[in-house]
Amino acid sequence: MNSRSRKHLLKPLTFVLAAMALSGCISTTPDSSGRYTHPIGGSPVIANETPYSAALRCLDTYTASKPLRIAVGQIADYTGKVGSDNSGRDITQGAALMAMSALAKAGVPLVERFDTSVAELELKYANNKLITDDPNGDGEGAYRRIMAGSIPGSDYYLVGGITELNFNIRSTGANADGGDTATDGIKGTAGINTYVMNVGLDLRLVDTHTLEVVDVISYQKQIIGRQIQAGVFDFLGHTFFDASVGESALEPIQLAVRSVVERAVVEMVSRLYRVPDSTCARIGAPDDPLAGPDDNPPLPPSSPTPTPATTSRESHNDESQQDPYRDYSAVDPVAQPGLRGELD
Repeated sequence: MNSRSRKHLLKPLTFVLAAMALSGCISTTPDSSGRYTHPIGGSPVIANETPYSAALRCLDTYTASKPLRIAVGQIADYTGKVGSDNSGRDITQGAALMAMSALAKAGVPLVERFDTSVAELELKYANNKLITDDPNGDGEGAYRRIMAGSIPGSDYYLVGGITELNFNIRSTGANADGGDTATDGIKGTAGINTYVMNVGLDLRLVDTHTLEVVDVISYQKQIIGRQIQAGVFDFLGHTFFDASVGESALEPIQLAVRSVVERAVVEMVSRLYRVPDSTCARIGAPDDPLAGPDDNPPLPPSSPTPTPATTSRESHNDESQQDPYRDYSAVDPVAQPGLRGELD
């Protein structure tokens, strides 16, 4: 076999060996655990925290002393934005569930109004004497009785929606190419791009007894993303060499929605329970991780304590917004299970 023949034989042999190496990670016969392959990854499950989770837990002392039952209604996605590849909505449809978790972190008593389908079905069964709380019971009295006034009502309910999703509010980029002017000379390229988008949320707290809107909050948060890439191209004799590296990052959009929801809940609960200023991480104070020192300064000592019916102060972000998730790390800040952590 001459060198020309060996050269043409080695090419398909190389592809075959590469394919065999890749297929070595997958077996056509399941192992003792019933799997064809072992999944990659091993990230642990951690608490879903935002910069406002600690402030919510701090409110537990005040919410426990004066229980006010709150229900969460529809907090829908009103942006109407759908992925360009028809992969689904760009914004989470679970903002109401985020609000429930935020209220639970603050220790606020919750009553279910979001999904009552199971309760309504059991009420129907009970009305037809088809359900019992004592499966081993006998006789006529074994069925569940419907008692008047057995379901506690809510004092307030929270509703609203995600009303803004603005892509590419501003973007900047820089790209450069350079290299040898010869046809077979080395050439390189590099570039960096950054872009900013935002999400907006509008919430209102309603008195269940009078349907009076006692508090309204409208917040927005900007989200930043970046792309960095570099590459080199060169001829090496009769072959060529082309290599490139890159990195892209986008601040989690849905985590930004959760942060806006938790920020709004911290402020609403603080007003509702008349929590003294600076007791917990107050919205707009210097310890607010998403605001600057001049954002909504504390009230002067002579000012009366605001009430939920008359207070509608809001704060806004400024240029001091940087690294908003510096407290969001791989370390689980909540050692025990559940939504509520121990107070320091």
